[in-house]
Amino acid sequence: MNKRIVILGSGESGVGSAILAQSKGFAVFVSDKGLIQEKYKTELKNNNIAFEEGKHTEELILNADEIIKSPGIPDKAELIIKAKEKNIPIISEIEFAGRYTNAKMICITGSNGKTTTTLLTYHIFKKAGLNVGLGGNVGKSFAYQVATQNFDYYILELSSFQLDGMYDFKADVAILLNITPDHLDRYEYKFENYVASKFRIAQNQTEKDAFVYCADDEVMEEFMKHNSIQAEKLPFSIKKTVEGNGAFLQNNEITLNYNNNPKPLIMTLEQLALAGKHNVYNSMAASMAASIVNIRKDIIRESLEDFVNVEHRLEFVATVNGIEFINDSKATNINSAWYALESMDKPTVWIVGGQDKGNNYEELAELVNEKVKAIVCLGVDNKKIIKAFKNSVEIIMEASSAAEAVAMSYKLATKGDAVLLSPACASFDLFKNYEDRGVQFKSAVRGL
Repeated sequence: MNKRIVILGSGESGVGSAILAQSKGFAVFVSDKGLIQEKYKTELKNNNIAFEEGKHTEELILNADEIIKSPGIPDKAELIIKAKEKNIPIISEIEFAGRYTNAKMICITGSNGKTTTTLLTYHIFKKAGLNVGLGGNVGKSFAYQVATQNFDYYILELSSFQLDGMYDFKADVAILLNITPDHLDRYEYKFENYVASKFRIAQNQTEKDAFVYCADDEVMEEFMKHNSIQAEKLPFSIKKTVEGNGAFLQNNEITLNYNNNPKPLIMTLEQLALAGKHNVYNSMAASMAASIVNIRKDIIRESLEDFVNVEHRLEFVATVNGIEFINDSKATNINSAWYALESMDKPTVWIVGGQDKGNNYEELAELVNEKVKAIVCLGVDNKKIIKAFKNSVEIIMEASSAAEAVAMSYKLATKGDAVLLSPACASFDLFKNYEDRGVQFKSAVRGL
C-alpha cells in the first residue's frame, strides 16, 4: 500500500507539496476549506492529483499516514487536534521537501526584514554564478522546486509558522534577524513561545553549521544565555564592534569579517543600495551568508550596491510636484512601521491603519512626534490610532479607500514632504491582502 499523504491548504506550498509527494510515489489528497485558485486547480488536474475544495471531509483526511499543513492553519484548528489525537504526524512543506534534497540550506527568519534579506542573499548567490533556488515564503514553492529542479543551494525565507512544522530539517546557515512581538494570537499570547519558535531555525545544527544573528537584539541575547546553539555563532551589530568573525558598523562603515581575513570587506553606508538602519542589518546578514559559502568580496560588494528591493517594502513610487510617495504596504505590524518612520528624512504625511493585531502604538510615539506632520487613517475602525496620536499630531483624517487616502495626503503635503503608506496593520478590512493595498496605493499616486 502506498503511504497516504494528505495536504491541507492548496496555495503555493500545498500544491508544490502535492506534486513532490506524487513524484515520490505517495497516494496524495489535497483538501482546502476555501476555494482553490484556478491556476492551482489546473495544476492539480494536470497532475491527476485528487482534491476537494470548500470543505474538509474528515474520513478522507484522518486516514492519512502524514499530513502536510499550510502554515496559515493554526494548531488549535479542530481538524488538527483530531489528527493529533490519532497520532498522525503533521509537518510543514519545508520539512517534507527537505527530505528529498541534498542542497545546502540558507534559511532566514525574523519578525521583520526576512523578505528583503532573503532576496538580497539570493541576488548575491546568483551574481556569484551559483546554482541556487529561492523559496519558503517567497518565490516558487520549495517542494515544487525539489520535485522539478536540481539546485545546489536554496535561500529560504521561513516564518515562525513554517518553523513550527519542522522537526528533522536542518539549516546549514541559519539567519535570525530580530525578534519582536508578532502573531502572539498563535502562541497563547506568550512572547516566550514565539521566541522559542523563531529559534527553531537553529535546531539540528551542528558545529559544522553557521548561526548568523543580531547581537543588538536583547531578546536573542537573553535566550542564548539559557539555551545552547551548536553552530558557529556569527554576530552582526550596528552598536558595537565584533571581535573575530561577524559584521559591524563603525564610523559610517560596515566591516565584514569571515575566517579572520586579514583584509575584511569594508563598505560605506552610502554605497549600500538599501537605505535605513534596518537595511544595514539586512545587508550585513546577507553578506555573512555569502561569506560562509566563500563568495568573493568583490561580488558581495557589487551585489550590495546594485540590489533592487522587493515591491511594497519602502518602495519609492513617484515624486509629484515635489512630494515623494513611498509604498510600505508590507509593514503589517508596529515594528515594520517603526523601521519605515525611522528611515524618513522629510516631514511625513503618514497613511496608517487596517486590521489591528493588538498593536501598541506607544512604541511609535517618539518617531511620530519627530517626523509626522499629519496622519491619514486607512481602515474601517481607526479609534485606537486616533486616540494614540491625537495629542501629538494636529491633523488626523480618515479615508475608506486607497484613492481617498492618496488624495487627502496630497492635499496635506507640501513640496519637500513625503507621503508614506506604512499601515502597521493587516489589510483584510478593506483589501484582499497587503499587495492589493500597495497596488491600489501606487495606482492612485500615478493618477494624481
